[in-house]
Parts: sequence; structure tokens; C-alpha cells
Amino acid sequence: MEIQIRNSIRFLLNDKMIERTDVSATETLLDFLRLDRKLRGTKEGCAEGDCGACTVLVGRLFNGQLKYESVNACIRFVGSLDGCHVVTVEALAGADGSLHPVQQAMVDTHASQCGFCTPGFVMSLYGLWMQNPQPNTQEIEKALQGNLCRCTGYAAIIRAAESVSAVGDLKKDPLVAERARVTAQLLALKDSKRVAIGEGKQQLILPANIDDFADVLENNPGATIVAGSTDVGLWVTKFMREIGPLIFVSHLDELRQISEGVDGLTLGAGVSYTDAYPAIIRHFPQLTELWNRIGGEQVRNMGTIGGNVANGSPIGDTPPALIGLGAKVLLRKGKIRRSVAIEDYFIEYGKQDRSAGEFVEAIQIPYLGADDLYGVYKISKRLDEDISSVCGAFRVGLDERGRVDSAVIAFGGMAGTPKRAKAVERALTGAVWDEGTIEKAIAAFSDDFVPLTDWRASAEYRLLVAKNLLRRFYLETGGEKNVRLNRYEAAFG
Repeated sequence: MEIQIRNSIRFLLNDKMIERTDVSATETLLDFLRLDRKLRGTKEGCAEGDCGACTVLVGRLFNGQLKYESVNACIRFVGSLDGCHVVTVEALAGADGSLHPVQQAMVDTHASQCGFCTPGFVMSLYGLWMQNPQPNTQEIEKALQGNLCRCTGYAAIIRAAESVSAVGDLKKDPLVAERARVTAQLLALKDSKRVAIGEGKQQLILPANIDDFADVLENNPGATIVAGSTDVGLWVTKFMREIGPLIFVSHLDELRQISEGVDGLTLGAGVSYTDAYPAIIRHFPQLTELWNRIGGEQVRNMGTIGGNVANGSPIGDTPPALIGLGAKVLLRKGKIRRSVAIEDYFIEYGKQDRSAGEFVEAIQIPYLGADDLYGVYKISKRLDEDISSVCGAFRVGLDERGRVDSAVIAFGGMAGTPKRAKAVERALTGAVWDEGTIEKAIAAFSDDFVPLTDWRASAEYRLLVAKNLLRRFYLETGGEKNVRLNRYEAAFG
């Protein structure tokens, strides 16, 4: 059937339906709200998705269900909002000027000081309250990882979060009480048409479905694919790059599927970190800490595992972990699909095994063996919401004699791509899993890596960290059976 084309973006902004035919491919939601709609409660702080001052809620449909999530308006493109409901802080107060329960809790606990960050905190706490009316301290801290308060008002803000339910009734909240009405409005916007607006570098396209996406990309192989825009957004806001035309894919339900099969887990390339979290920790609990330290809540709500892999960054959080698990990348061009081991997908810095017009369709992750030892460690300057200096993944299989019969060790931040430490693996394989073997294997790190020095870490530091992470992995899985305990695993593990 021939695909019909629509030349407008349609979405709900608070209580108003918006239809635009003049959207620039790289226009951000923040600029639209502040400059076009004069909704200036949404602030610009960092313009890179780190500070949370621009936080809004975006409701989107999946399998007919409406879910609201906190997102960073500064790096979210307007073109990705077709069929969504955008909620800003201006929508919270009542028509009579009464405060929303989240706002009232912030007032009652004196949680606002200079006030610049307050609207972002309010929106993040609003999103948390709808999903979890009685959060504990750890859950509150996790929800606020992506919000910074320069006045150091965190203790009062946490008290506000704890007291929201005492102030308001969730069942009477507009976004809860009117869920059915808003769902019907958004369903009415789904017309199975391709959206195409603009020309040349300023063109944006939203394919009608995944087959249409394959066709559009084949015909526009130089276009930039945008899923969560947590990386691509910075190409615009920080580097001022011309990246159009853009093909938006976050609305494609076919790319948001999660399949828990007999032999492994399959994640569609458009599955966000947040949506993947339950399945990930169910099958790979060793990834709990890493997953909870990928960006902040807004980044996890927007960012996708497929995008993290497709971009090929040497410091991406998920590739080392996926290499350690033996994951595969399912690639598609037109109607042709092929599968490649994820470790082979990364060729060299800035180059991946993906031809023009080809895209990542899914990530296939086999389950661990019953006797496999597995661990992943992220080292960064800050605990929360920071880019890795080094990320190491370790998987070791032992035979009945306690000897290593298989070893996969992968690192990010140690080379121009995520890379396996094959010399270290060879030094381990066949040897007894003990301290002596570990010390001999550590000497092989210099054969695998010659890391770079940059502002995140020096080459010497990176090499030392990599060696020490192998020691740590051994101590946590060896004869001493040391128990790891940190605030994330204490709360969620």
C-alpha cells in the first residue's frame, strides 16, 4: 500500500493542540516553549541535558497505553513530538492559582532558594509521584540524578518529595484523572502517515512504520537518524553542526519491542534505558549499578540502547557490557538483514560496520551460563550522571577444576573503540582462577592497550584502573566471595 504523506507535526501542549508546518529539523523543544510560546518556566541551564532546569514531561503512547516521562527539553527536538503530550510547569497550578501538590510540598519544606532550578525539580518530582506515590530516599535520589541545585538545597527537596502524597491525592491529579481523554486525543492523531517537512538540510521525516523507515533511509543514506537525541542533540546545541536532514524514529513501535526468549533477550533499537531496565536486571542483575548510572532519569527516559551502540562512541556505557555478554547487532538495509557480533561492529574510531542506508534494528543478548562469572564497572569523576573514564566488563567461565575455560574482557575508554583485552584473556584461559593467575594476566594489559590522555583521565591512570578492575572482579568472584554493597544495590538489588 502506498504511504500517504502529511506535512505537519501535531501534538498536545498542556491543554492545547499544536499543529505546525514550519518546523526546523533541529528546533529544540526548549526554544519552541520559550521563544514561540513564551512558556519561560522551562529554563535553559547547560543546553546539554545535564542540569535538569529544562525538564518537562512528555506523554507517549505504546501499545495503546499512555506513559509520562521526564525529559530534557534542551536536547529534545520538536520533530520527535508528533503524537505526544508535552506538559510544562505552567500547567500545574490550578485555574484559581492554587498550587499543585508537588509545588505545595516544595513551598512547605522550603525547598526553593534562588528558584532557577525549581521548575525542573518540580517536573521531575511530578513524574516520580505519578509512577511511585510513596518513594523511598534512594528512589527519590535516583529520580533527581539529572537535576542540579547550585544552592545545595537537596535535603529540603528530598523532604518535599517524601511529603507530596500527604499534600495531594494522586487520583485527583489532572494527568491521572484525565488519562482516558488524553489517550483518546493522542490515538486520534495516529493516522499511519509519513511526516515530511522542509527541504534539504532542514528537512525532517517521521516514517510511517519500520518498513517505510527502511525505504526512506535507502533513499536518503546521508540523513541523520534521531532516536533519543541524548547525543545527537549536543551536536546541535554545543557543536552547532549541520546534521540534517533528520529521520526521527522514536515513535516507531516496531523498534520499541522487548522479547525475552528461551536463549536470550532481544531489545529493539528504539528501546530506552528506562523501558529496558526491568528485563535487564531480571536477567543480568550485575548490570543494576551501571544502568542506574547512565545519565540522569531524563537521559534514561530518552536515550536508547540501539543509539548508544549505533553511534560507536569509545566511551559509551553499554558496549563493553554487551561485548562481555556476547551480544549481536541486527542490521537492516531495505529488506535485507544481517547479524554481526557487537565486538566486530566497532571497526575504528568513528567507523562502524554499517553501510550507507543501513540501520541498527535490534540488539540480541544471550543469557549467561549457569556457571559464568560476570561483572561490569564504571569509573567516572562523579558517581552520578557522568561520562566514563573507564568502563570494564568481565565474563569468565570456570570448569569443574576451577580453571578458566573461557574469558571475555572488554573496556571502554581505553582505545578508539570499545575493545576486548585479548592478551589478558589468553593469559587467563586454561589457568586456575586464583590470585597468582590474576597477577600474571595483569602484566598483559600493556599488550592490549595504549590509552590516551584527555581531560577525563591520564593514560597512566586508565591503565592502572583497568588492572585494578580485574583484581576487583577476581576478589568479588574468587575464593573470598566478597560481597559488593553500594547505595544502588542496597536499594534496588
